[in-house]
Amino acid sequence: MIKTNDEALRRKAKDLLLEFKGGDYAFGQGVLEKAGSFAKEAGNSCLVVASSSSWFKPYLERILGSLRSHGISLAGGRVVTGVSPNAPREDVYRITTYILQHRPQCLMAVGGGSVIDAVKAANVLASLGKWKPELEPYFGTGKVTEALNTHSASLLPMVAVQTVSSSSAHLTKYSNVTDPVAGQKKLIVDDAIVPSKAVFDYEVTKSSPAELTADGALDGIGHCLEVFYGAKGDKYDICRRIAEVGIELVVMNSAKAVENPEDLSAREALGLATDLGGYAIMVGGTNGAHLTSFSLVDIASHGRGVALMNPYYTVFFAPAIQDQLRIVGRIYAKHGYLNEDVEKLEGRRLGEAVAEAMMALSRKLGFPTKLAELPGFTKAHIERAINAAKNPQLEMKLKNMPVPLDSASVDEYMRPILQAAATGDISLIKNMA
Repeated sequence: MIKTNDEALRRKAKDLLLEFKGGDYAFGQGVLEKAGSFAKEAGNSCLVVASSSSWFKPYLERILGSLRSHGISLAGGRVVTGVSPNAPREDVYRITTYILQHRPQCLMAVGGGSVIDAVKAANVLASLGKWKPELEPYFGTGKVTEALNTHSASLLPMVAVQTVSSSSAHLTKYSNVTDPVAGQKKLIVDDAIVPSKAVFDYEVTKSSPAELTADGALDGIGHCLEVFYGAKGDKYDICRRIAEVGIELVVMNSAKAVENPEDLSAREALGLATDLGGYAIMVGGTNGAHLTSFSLVDIASHGRGVALMNPYYTVFFAPAIQDQLRIVGRIYAKHGYLNEDVEKLEGRRLGEAVAEAMMALSRKLGFPTKLAELPGFTKAHIERAINAAKNPQLEMKLKNMPVPLDSASVDEYMRPILQAAATGDISLIKNMA
């Protein structure tokens, strides 16, 4: 029964992704060599920025072979490597220098979210930097398009080759860049930075470390979940379709993939699910958990931070998302993570039950469920998160909440959420009247 359901979910996931990206996206098993033909559409010279992870080197060689077979030269004669986790600003500037020096006809980012986000941002800076040579003016929503229109400029075509089931950066309009001094992520949100083409060969992920697999899987749940929580009006139905399939694929398969990295069926399921997370965030935006995770970059991976915070925001949002919670709760109950009848629960108690189920899955994967369990956590992280939430550049995250906040209400409502997450005491969370 479960196997049949899994197969049906995969079919639904593939149909949704084709609906989303069509022929601009090659996904599945055995599609890695598609990278060369996609790059060829843009020209004969390509700057390749790639992950330096040792586990990925054999796959990188296949990609480079695909480029050579299509007559494409490496701009600068080498692969650019060394992007650090969370795409530090300095790496963006370094990649920008390579682009300006070698003037490629296209860019190719090969890696996870950090590599892809760094190349997106570098593309912006290389294309627009002669007018504003810093990243700061492009953080926020729609700033890149505004600048491109003002200067009659364009970005370089970009091919994104995803290597992990996680952020879905290869499909989206988001670039997260970290200011290492402030310990804070900043966000470019703009349709102009969506990669022209994308490739994700799910088979590649079988070599991915277990920790990275778990991080990515729960990041994928976070995308589907947060967008679905905030969905309204004509967006609700598509967000529901995406969330129902994406969340269940992760709940069913994340532990399998972590326990047995060679389980290609589970690997494919997580690839499909996290890709659906990309579809979700192109329909609507993430909110509370993602916002808070930006302030935890020095103590937690992105996926870990999102997974830890989402149960607490679930309790906060609960009275406003009863329909969503019943749908999500049924999924967790079906797979043994929730023992109560969600049809008989309502209000805050329904939110608490779903939050407890989410924490149960996190524990199964060896994840922390409260901030105090993160090495290096201090009360300063709470203050950093509160201050970040008041930053106008991140205002969209507050507006995306199913119970929208503004900077004036952050202290009253978000602070108790963070205090609850620090201690694990959900009773501290204050619902809006």
